[in-house]
Amino acid sequence: MEPKEEIRKKAFDLGVDDIGFASIDDYKSPRSPDPKKILPGLKSIVVLAYRQTDGGLDTPNMRVAMAARMGMMDCAKGHSYEMTRFIEDRFKVKAAPVLFSYPLNLENPRAGVIGDVSLRHAAVAAGLGTFGMHNLVVHPRFGSRVAFTAILTELPLKSDPPVKVRACTDCGMCIDNCPGRALEKIGYTDEMKCIQISQPYGIGGLMGYIRKFMGASPEEQKQLLRDPIFLSLYQASFIGFQYCCFNCISVCPLGQHK
Repeated sequence: MEPKEEIRKKAFDLGVDDIGFASIDDYKSPRSPDPKKILPGLKSIVVLAYRQTDGGLDTPNMRVAMAARMGMMDCAKGHSYEMTRFIEDRFKVKAAPVLFSYPLNLENPRAGVIGDVSLRHAAVAAGLGTFGMHNLVVHPRFGSRVAFTAILTELPLKSDPPVKVRACTDCGMCIDNCPGRALEKIGYTDEMKCIQISQPYGIGGLMGYIRKFMGASPEEQKQLLRDPIFLSLYQASFIGFQYCCFNCISVCPLGQHK
């Protein structure tokens, strides 16, 4: 069995929803750093795809929506580790996992908005979809309701055939339903506008609350410590970045179960 087919079978046996392969020569991401600085002998990227649950995306309860995302993240984390070990043990090459969301490089100038590897561009290079108006990947089967992790490896693998037909219909629903107006410039996502809405309990929210707390009187500080916003910031400190908006994905008609 060819290496790609062995790896593909292993992924499907674990429960990965889809998998694609990209030669490092076909990976093009204009803003991300050189992935060979992570793995100098890098030859290819194995991309794992996960369907996001409809109930998790469509619920107005953001705690439930985040729970669905966290479940997907935990599942993908375990799969990425197992797949990395499988590739190293079976083919005697180095491999390294790249997860979605975090850990992030929070140093300037990236400040957490540019990943070590662009999973979107890796997925496109691996034949797992094309870009939509929301600048996310639209998968042929799962539409916008998909997320990716990746494994960098020294194993030389050819890229899977690219998706030739762009699935996005340019309906503009993602742009019209973005509360942060982060998608108004075609082909560009304003990350800061997105983060202000989607991550109110992230670093920006925490820094703003600390400044407010430091400038308050002792009596005001007592009230601030009882504020639900502070309690949500505390919860985020051990849960991680909590997304409170999935609109650009949930309103996209592609991939919705009828």
